[in-house]
Amino acid sequence: MTKTFDKLPGMYGALEDIHAERRRQIEVEGWTPQHDDQHDFGDLAAAGACYALNAGTRLTHMLPRTPLNIPVAWPWDKSWWKPSDKRRDLVKAGALIVAEIERLDRVAANKS
Repeated sequence: MTKTFDKLPGMYGALEDIHAERRRQIEVEGWTPQHDDQHDFGDLAAAGACYALNAGTRLTHMLPRTPLNIPVAWPWDKSWWKPSDKRRDLVKAGALIVAEIERLDRVAANKS
């Protein structure tokens, strides 16, 4: 028997938070799909990975750091690195990864 999302406790809350963060990135920060399309070197995925790693390691010895505790893989200016608590960093990571998946889907659709 296949499980459905409504049978997985807490699943919707996490996905809703990621969706809300993605919407916030677009509506508040102005990171529209057209803007995201300019990041074609994996920047969105790298940024998401940095937030996920930060949540997983909290910038311990496992993650290379700059003097300002910014992950070496962080693709943008240091002023855009805004870590918070573990859960919030994972929500940001999820939204950035969704943005990268959406970008890849647009690239694929344009090739068809």
